[in-house]
Amino acid sequence: MHGLLHGGIGGTDVLQILYHGLSIDMSVSGYLTVIPFLFLIASVWMPVKPLVKIFDIYFGIMLSVIAIVTIIDNILYFHWGFHPDTTILLYIRDIRAAFAGVSAKEWIFGILTATLLALLFYAGYAVTIRKLLFRLGAPPNKWVICPVWLLLAGALFLSIRGGVTVSTMNIGRAYFSNRMLLNHAAINPIFNFIYSLSKFDDFARQYQFYEKDEAVQVFNQLNAWPENTPPLQLLRTGRPNILLFLLESFSYDVAMDSVVAPNMSRFAAEGVLFKNFFANGFRTDRGIVSVLSGYPSHPTAAILKYPKKTETLPSIPKSLRQAGYTNRSLYYGGDIDFANMRSFFVGACDIQDIISDKNFPVRERLTKWGVPDSPLFERIYRDLTETGQTEPFLKLALTLSSHEPFDVPIDKFDVPYLNSVNYTDACIGKFVADLKATALWDNTLIILIADHAMQGYPQGFDVCDEVRFKIPMIWIGGAVKHPAVISDYGSQNDLAATLLSQLRIDRADFRFSKDMLHPQTRKFSFYSYVNGFCMMDSLNGYLYDNDRQKVLLQKGDPNMEKQAKSFFQMMYLDLGNR
Repeated sequence: MHGLLHGGIGGTDVLQILYHGLSIDMSVSGYLTVIPFLFLIASVWMPVKPLVKIFDIYFGIMLSVIAIVTIIDNILYFHWGFHPDTTILLYIRDIRAAFAGVSAKEWIFGILTATLLALLFYAGYAVTIRKLLFRLGAPPNKWVICPVWLLLAGALFLSIRGGVTVSTMNIGRAYFSNRMLLNHAAINPIFNFIYSLSKFDDFARQYQFYEKDEAVQVFNQLNAWPENTPPLQLLRTGRPNILLFLLESFSYDVAMDSVVAPNMSRFAAEGVLFKNFFANGFRTDRGIVSVLSGYPSHPTAAILKYPKKTETLPSIPKSLRQAGYTNRSLYYGGDIDFANMRSFFVGACDIQDIISDKNFPVRERLTKWGVPDSPLFERIYRDLTETGQTEPFLKLALTLSSHEPFDVPIDKFDVPYLNSVNYTDACIGKFVADLKATALWDNTLIILIADHAMQGYPQGFDVCDEVRFKIPMIWIGGAVKHPAVISDYGSQNDLAATLLSQLRIDRADFRFSKDMLHPQTRKFSFYSYVNGFCMMDSLNGYLYDNDRQKVLLQKGDPNMEKQAKSFFQMMYLDLGNR
């Protein structure tokens, strides 16, 4: 790439690029090998000459495509700043627009280089694979070789899938640096384009209920940020250490049950409880972005699947870094490459210190999803107390024991989910009790917030019912002034503006987030389900189903319909324009 030649890239960086991009390169190789592999199996029963002709045609076409895509990618990356993906399809009617910045010199250089590459690739095929094809002979027993084919097929499948972990191959595997150029260099351009095809959609054209200017005006009124009155101040200090724990599938009613979650319910009384707080969506991939980037959940798409888009998002960790929080870490007992999480944490959040399942001993990876919550919290505590910590610091943690199949060493309740919540609650309780005995406690803020509510418990509620989205958010720690109950309505996307306002850090980039503690901001919650959305506050509510194009609930102020639809419309317009 041009950037690699002029971006101050050292030898170590090149090795890192090759290493982190290797798994994606192997996946592409696996896909390209499927057809030759099938014909190779067929060669046991067919003559060699027709097989060679098939291979000649296949490799001639595919190697030419690889050469062309590689050169186009290098040329356009220099002008666009990202790998060509389905964005180029938006120019299909005027392809010249996509290449508008490309000079005649670049065109000539590109054509010549692509031709040379294609010839070199084909020469490599001719002197290796093609020669070997002519040496093929029928095995003495055609069926004896079948186990070999099965083993090779398995190896091919694993290379395509990216291993045996719960995450399949995705763009996020290549992310390793806070320099986006290095991450992009590690991404295979062919995989990037094919991957983007599976995610292609023109989001900006979806759910456009009103004229754009009208929707923008309503949205701006909803999210207006008055500056003439300071917000309610909950913290003793302007730069506390922050521990932000995202609790897997913690529903509000369960978390406040003193039998199931005695520690959470106690923390609610000891700290600050946000009583009417809701998840923006129904899955972890949505919840992570909502919490950390103040970005609401789209029901039909997860922005986490689009690394190019997530790179443009603001984030709490990035804002804190600019305010002096140089010590930032992420703890997760599972596979950090699942659902493209790595690309978000590295690209949008600028977190380099990531502790995931591979950083724990194999004996502690006891569940389907990875390391249970007890070893996870023990690791966080050890790092905090046994390793010198630069303050102020930010430590993020994602729990996973309360995820199905709820594999925990507790059997108190008839419902497995309740056992898992009880287990995680005990882990949190022990961690907090231990931390209280350290010098860190007095200047530490602990934020307990769910990634989403449990969708399958309790039964008997509709998929769009508010009980499926109400979650706990509790602030505790020595940095909290005094206990309080915040009754105003809010959602995960509001944490960003609320927290940053407490720290007096600029929050202007978080356009979908509002300060829940400011007396003059409009207080409301917003969530989306499978293909619908809901806005509510203490007096009003509006629930709309997109599939049925039907209002399911409307109470109070009739203006909430326009507010809810405008907010939802702006979500998709923003997603499409990133």
